[in-house]
Amino acid sequence: MERSDSVVPVRTWSHAVVTGGAGFVGSHLCAALLDQGTAVTCVDDFCTGTPDNVAHLMDRPGFTLQHADVTEPFEVKRPADLVLHFASPASPTDYLRLPLHTLETGSLGTRNALALARCHQARFVLASTSEAYGDPQQHPQNERYWGNVNPVGPRSVYDEAKRFGEALTCAEAGTNGTDAGIVRLFNTYGPRMRGHDGRAVPTFIRQALADEPLTVTGDGSQTRSLAYIDDTVRGILAMAGSELLGPVNIGNADEITMLDLAHKIIELAGSRSAVEFIGRPTDDPAVRCPDITLARGKLQWAPAVPADEGLARTIDWFRRQAA
Repeated sequence: MERSDSVVPVRTWSHAVVTGGAGFVGSHLCAALLDQGTAVTCVDDFCTGTPDNVAHLMDRPGFTLQHADVTEPFEVKRPADLVLHFASPASPTDYLRLPLHTLETGSLGTRNALALARCHQARFVLASTSEAYGDPQQHPQNERYWGNVNPVGPRSVYDEAKRFGEALTCAEAGTNGTDAGIVRLFNTYGPRMRGHDGRAVPTFIRQALADEPLTVTGDGSQTRSLAYIDDTVRGILAMAGSELLGPVNIGNADEITMLDLAHKIIELAGSRSAVEFIGRPTDDPAVRCPDITLARGKLQWAPAVPADEGLARTIDWFRRQAA
């Protein structure tokens, strides 16, 4: 599915549009692009993101914050040569609260972001997800695996929105020749996550810092592969700089059980918390681990931040926020 066998070419950007740019991953992307000398227009409707995430960027030359809902056609008047489509509720708490908006962002929003890229003749990168694999029967998951997704389950609004977005991106590239790429992001964590967004790392950290029980679902044997935000951003920008269509997995190939993660966060936080087992959500994947052979070979990318270091940075950020 890759467009070329070449390694990552050197590409620079004068102006990037980041949809969902006031979200967790999007805000880090905006900062990284500015650091590279790229002007950035951050487009967000703030349904899950917040202006606070980009407040530190407002005075930086070249940064623009544009309030818009990408499910409606939107314009960016300044010429752009890169469009990163990262708008979408992404945590279970959010997409279960906003099911229709999640589906519309993955469909109508992707169509509108692709139209913007086509209008500006810009490189386009879609943020897809490891949820495209569902509860996988292949382990680890490579990009050739079609997945095991329940199309009518509670998680389907997110899973199928992203799968449709991938199909639309491939159709746009094949039909109109748009320079497009797809990244499938695995679990990413770091500063600017919300403590109540329902994902394991921020939930465990919030509970540990309050010396509350860490609520582990099921028996805690289910696994996830956690990539620190800096590593994920490097992978996304490597994909943007390539000529690949993808999809390409961006994630950490090191697995950890949820029970082990809970104990690690208790230790790193110096917490007095215990572990409390609660019911496991419907269709919760038993395993989740990327095969990153493609990213290593074609993008020369691999995660570099060890889990203990990344988690310690994230815990410190949450501690400062609570102070």
